[in-house]
Amino acid sequence: MDNGGDVKEKLDLDTVEDAVYWTRRRLEQAGVFFGHGTDNALDEAACLVSHCLRLPFEELQEARHQPLEEEARRAIEAMVERRIRERIPAAYLTHEAWFCGLKFYVDERVLVPRSPIAELIAQGFRPWIGPQQEIHRILDMGTGSACIAIACAHAFPGAQVDAVDISPQALEVARINISRHGLEGRVHALESDLFASLPPRSYDIIVSNPPYVSREEMETLPDEYRHEPVHGLEADEEGLRLVAEILARAADYLGEGGILIVEVGNSQAALERRFPHLPFMWLAFTHGGSGVFLLTREQLLDFADSDGA
Repeated sequence: MDNGGDVKEKLDLDTVEDAVYWTRRRLEQAGVFFGHGTDNALDEAACLVSHCLRLPFEELQEARHQPLEEEARRAIEAMVERRIRERIPAAYLTHEAWFCGLKFYVDERVLVPRSPIAELIAQGFRPWIGPQQEIHRILDMGTGSACIAIACAHAFPGAQVDAVDISPQALEVARINISRHGLEGRVHALESDLFASLPPRSYDIIVSNPPYVSREEMETLPDEYRHEPVHGLEADEEGLRLVAEILARAADYLGEGGILIVEVGNSQAALERRFPHLPFMWLAFTHGGSGVFLLTREQLLDFADSDGA
């Protein structure tokens, strides 16, 4: 297929496979940023094409030789051109994102799910949570779409999960996902500014992907990030304000043997400088990602007792 002109390429979109590879080339040529659910042009092309065809993503390969109707061709071309022109993340165009092997509804009220914490959930937080350890209650602080909360509910079928966010708009999306996964009786969307409005409860696991992007880093982010809610990304000058509050209060809400897991991304170095006496355990990921720490309740209590906060 000739790469020299868009008109020729559009005329040659005869099959599903043609559409996927045309879309991949257009995305690569336009230099769009990948990182909101996909990390390469081919995967994102497949997501966009499958959505336009109303075809489950997993069935796309089998349908690759299926001929394209004119209406489908126009829909694909229009969506790809919008992705390129407006730099809208694909997940907002399709209103669909995957996290921990589960599908979620997303729109501009929440961040696109992409946290490496998914890998920890898939492993049941082992080895820090033993295979025989009973998990009764989990807190997802800053839940957004509730992807972490819902994934935790799937990983720990006996647990109640509180999905907390300060944004009523984000909680609307969270409730959509809770309903779609049939978890209304186990995952509870709660509006609170961190711990401020939470009832006194004891959690086995507190997990959080809070806003942690510094103001300086915000200015360097690709255009795709401008479509995400800024309050879900930016924290303060160093990106540490909310993380510091979580560290100060988490021990009060953790039960014996409880753990705190927080993603801070590129603010890792700043966090270590600010809290040099906290024994952060920085977790490694097989599938990529960094800037996620783990602390036990006991470590947090020792830190508080030493007046480190």
